Amino acid sequence: QVQLVESGGGSVESGGSLRLSCAASGYTYRRYNWAWFRQAPGKEREGVAAIDRDGRTNYADSVKGRFTISQDNAKNTLYLQMRSLKPEDTAMYYCATGSSIPRSLLPWYESWGQGTQVTVSS
Repeated sequence: QVQLVESGGGSVESGGSLRLSCAASGYTYRRYNWAWFRQAPGKEREGVAAIDRDGRTNYADSVKGRFTISQDNAKNTLYLQMRSLKPEDTAMYYCATGSSIPRSLLPWYESWGQGTQVTVSS
């Protein structure tokens, strides 16, 4: 059983930065692919960034050049560094793991965290 706990969300002004963390427990960390998703009220969940077991990454066009996904295997933690934040980045952010497709931005992941809220004001 995999447990995922996100943290690091908050409220920032447009142009600001945040770093989200996702602490994982309950399994062998490097066995799975990882991703960050977000969901705004009234909208579908969308993939933001993904990373495979070899450290290769994939990003949604809307965040390329602004967001960076990374992993610390020693700490069993996934990160999402977000810079130049915009009001349209406002959403609940979720980490996920367990997809059979490396670097997938589709929500076909087995395990999900509870989410952390990011709010960007203009």
